[in-house]
Amino acid sequence: MSALGRLLLASVTILFLAGCEDPFSDNAARNRGFIYCGPGQPNTFNPQLTDGGLTADALSSQIYDRLLQLDPQTYKPVPMLAQSWEVSPDGKEYIFNLRQSASFQVTDWFIPHRGVNAEDVVFSFKRLIDPEHPFHNVSGGDYPWFESMDFAGLVDDVVALDDYTVKFTLSRPDVSFLSTLSTTYAVVHSAEYAEHLLKKGTPAKIDSQPVGSGAFYLDEYEPHRFIRLKRHWGYWNGAAPMEQIAYDISNRGTGSLSKLITRECDVLSSPIASQLSVIKNNPDFVLASQTGMNVAFLALNTRHHALSELEVRQAISLAINREALIQSVYYGTGTPANGMLPPMSWAYNEKSSVTFDPQLALSLMAKAGYRHGFEVDLIVPLTPKAYNPSPRKTAELIQANLAPIGITVNIIALEDINRKLLRDNIDELGMVLTGWIADNGDPDNFLRPLLSCNAKFTGWNLSNWCNRYFDRFIDSAIATDERNERRNLYLQAQRILNERMPVIPLAHGVHYQARNASLQGITLSPFGDKSFANVSRSR
Repeated sequence: MSALGRLLLASVTILFLAGCEDPFSDNAARNRGFIYCGPGQPNTFNPQLTDGGLTADALSSQIYDRLLQLDPQTYKPVPMLAQSWEVSPDGKEYIFNLRQSASFQVTDWFIPHRGVNAEDVVFSFKRLIDPEHPFHNVSGGDYPWFESMDFAGLVDDVVALDDYTVKFTLSRPDVSFLSTLSTTYAVVHSAEYAEHLLKKGTPAKIDSQPVGSGAFYLDEYEPHRFIRLKRHWGYWNGAAPMEQIAYDISNRGTGSLSKLITRECDVLSSPIASQLSVIKNNPDFVLASQTGMNVAFLALNTRHHALSELEVRQAISLAINREALIQSVYYGTGTPANGMLPPMSWAYNEKSSVTFDPQLALSLMAKAGYRHGFEVDLIVPLTPKAYNPSPRKTAELIQANLAPIGITVNIIALEDINRKLLRDNIDELGMVLTGWIADNGDPDNFLRPLLSCNAKFTGWNLSNWCNRYFDRFIDSAIATDERNERRNLYLQAQRILNERMPVIPLAHGVHYQARNASLQGITLSPFGDKSFANVSRSR
């Protein structure tokens, strides 16, 4: 095993805070709310500090609001805290008019004295882009999702024009900017609360004891056991029907069909693929599905002694049996990936195709000078995702597929991927089994954070790859709002990916969620996030 592998296996996640009363002890959560069971542990309650996981997927939309949100049908940005907006003719200035009825939550740790205004928006985004901001380095100063999108390079300034008007000034036109502001990461914090914490000398509490303007507020948290949210009665869009939500974050709540059957869970996020038929055939449950804006892929370090050879990367792609992967790992529910963009993307290349051809793979290995093969590490996160229901099983299939062409794969299994740790040790990487769930419907959200030159240093470019022609196409695509022109530019970018193969697309997954049939109002998003503001129980 490489030194990097040993380092990754030794890394741990530090959690914080503690709660009191167990919400599962007397069915209180069931009588006045519901219990959500899903994988993952929060290491913060501020989605700005994350690039996925429980905080971004299941907590952010309950605790916080954003300027905009994505329409569930069209996936276009629509009003949230911002009622309307204007864009300058040159595409570099965005002015947002805020609603005046939004209020912050009253919690045990802070009582707000005013509602949401422009000062809060300025605070929330200046923290991200201004290294001199008093909160920029709080909680580590790492904003991975925004860094992957080069947000600080895009946004020059954010200013309040009056109490309810905010102006963003961009360094360059970017037609995906409104979609960026619609993601679960682009939340609005209370500037008043931040000032209160700064005076007390406890600024980091803004991330562990949150104050947002969403439909629910954080009430209790006990690491590795539960999170309890309670209803925010003053929510601008009307108080939620449910009094509380309890999140079972113990190991017992992960993928547990038995807990759904015994009604210890009301909602089971991402049920195990092999259990889908059992859930589907039980009248007490509803199995919801949503075609995902996602992709599972294999990132190949293009600086690795063997993986730097194009013929080797092509051989690996040819040796992987994607149809077998879909049947054995996805149980027939996924789709083999022909490229990084899923079929539901408007920039999807329907002419792209992949082939399973082990014999051609062998000849390419010989041509590259690796007739006798080589050994390589494969880093695998164990947490199931919508794009990959069983990463370990996927890794084992890849291991078995590559053995006949002479590649010995050493699987390094991790609970999850530490992006910063991998980035800091990127020259030591071999292959990484990973994936991506888009945060909005724009193709830029797939290609830029995963494959741009800048993403080598700030994003998820685990292939250590940089191609200036590819960057030129995706940069040109966000500088115009003409859809056909943008699509043609993205097709050119995808052509380069197909030719150079820094990543090997594997599959697009379907997002499943099981719930007790008594619950209504739970919807699935192709982007993985979820809001519980309209959930109710019929019996």
